[in-house]
Amino acid sequence: MAESSVTDTPESNAAKGHFAKAVEEAKAGAQALGKEAQERADLYREKAVEKGSDWVNEAKSRGNEAKDRAAEIAQQGKAGATRAMSTIGKMVDENAPLLDEKVGVKYGDYARQAARSIQDAADRLDAKELGELADDAKEFVRKSPGLAVGMAAVAGFMLARLFSGGSKE
Repeated sequence: MAESSVTDTPESNAAKGHFAKAVEEAKAGAQALGKEAQERADLYREKAVEKGSDWVNEAKSRGNEAKDRAAEIAQQGKAGATRAMSTIGKMVDENAPLLDEKVGVKYGDYARQAARSIQDAADRLDAKELGELADDAKEFVRKSPGLAVGMAAVAGFMLARLFSGGSKE
């Protein structure tokens, strides 16, 4: 049997050279594409980080705006509650002489005492900062959770009635 062997001919050597050159060019092209892909990925990563940073900054800004607005609304609520308590105290005090006349001095004195208590509470409320009020509320809830839940339920019911118009049709 004759052994078959591939002989190196000038054509096969040229083909091998072309093939090797094509492989080298393909490797170089792949490296260039890889480098370009890495550069683009880095660029996109930078843009994504920058955009994420912008979103974080915007969220912080809006959060601060919301916090400031909430503090402003809470301050207005505190002022309104203080005014309402003072008004109620004055009304009770102004009606004390009528109670003296109609049901007796003892009841008029109770009304004056209640008016002073309401006014003192309004003054204490007005003197406190919002943070102190929040701390007081937390302490109250911690000490009397049942009463706090009951008061919240009553307040919720009253608000629901207020906003629903107070009547069912």
